[in-house]
Amino acid sequence: MSAAPPVFLGSEVVEKHLHRASLLIPSLKAALANFSSGAEGGVVQPMRTVVPVQKYSGFLGVMPAYSAKDDALTTKLVTFYEHKKDSSVPSHQATILLFDPRNGSLKAVMDGSVITAKRTAAVSAIATKFLMPADSEVLCILGAGVQAHSHYEVFTEQFSFKEVRIWNRTKENALKFARSVKGPVQVCSSAQEAVTGADVIITVTMATKPILFGEWIKPGAHINAIGASRPDWRELDDEVMKKSVLYVDSREAALNESGDVILSRAEIFAELGEVVKGTKPALPEKTTVFKSLGIAIEDTVAAKLVYDSWSAGN
Repeated sequence: MSAAPPVFLGSEVVEKHLHRASLLIPSLKAALANFSSGAEGGVVQPMRTVVPVQKYSGFLGVMPAYSAKDDALTTKLVTFYEHKKDSSVPSHQATILLFDPRNGSLKAVMDGSVITAKRTAAVSAIATKFLMPADSEVLCILGAGVQAHSHYEVFTEQFSFKEVRIWNRTKENALKFARSVKGPVQVCSSAQEAVTGADVIITVTMATKPILFGEWIKPGAHINAIGASRPDWRELDDEVMKKSVLYVDSREAALNESGDVILSRAEIFAELGEVVKGTKPALPEKTTVFKSLGIAIEDTVAAKLVYDSWSAGN
């Protein structure tokens, strides 16, 4: 008897089953701890493979992972194109394949773009809960794209900031962002204006050279650095990287893929999973950076959660 054909779960279905970060955060915390536990954590995740599409200034990434504890096996296929001439097409597009780890059959094909946006923002929120200064009041977002929206949604759900600021290289997009979200957002005319005095800073830009500088940053601030996912791209300058305590999602990935880490030669203090486990301390009294590259096990647990929730309703 042949296996049942795989189901397709589109963006609306994924959104429905991941509509609140509180549904995803516990699974992601466990996955990060398992990832940082080595062999005993049961996570098998090779480095992502990136294929350049040089003719069109694009990349195809392949991100497989297996979690024994979650009994989940997936791979994500993600494309990244700058689309300088066609802003109507998202820069990142992703599809996740969910397999049955018992026999290798394909169970589901699902939209990976919503999962990528939501799991990335949820992991940033996990890092922020550990690392932000006490009584944080001001949130700053640099960038106004998909990840800016997902981070705003998660951070306004999980935290109570008194002020939210945004800056984008194209001010029109920052104004559009401010009009599209539910709460008040202050649109700033420069990155420096947005950052000055901020307690928590999120960088979600397409920058290839630094747009955040150490001289602007309030001592003790926490930074979630999401963009610059190639070894020759930067969002943060050397001063930011060297004056901060550096946390990452994966040491191996950061040392091979993050231009912010590689080019600054900053020392990695801990993986976020080590902080979740309690084997490395959070240091919220210090200026901290969480460099997020996004790891495949995050997609795996999110996809499994979506599939299990969908299955329970069908």
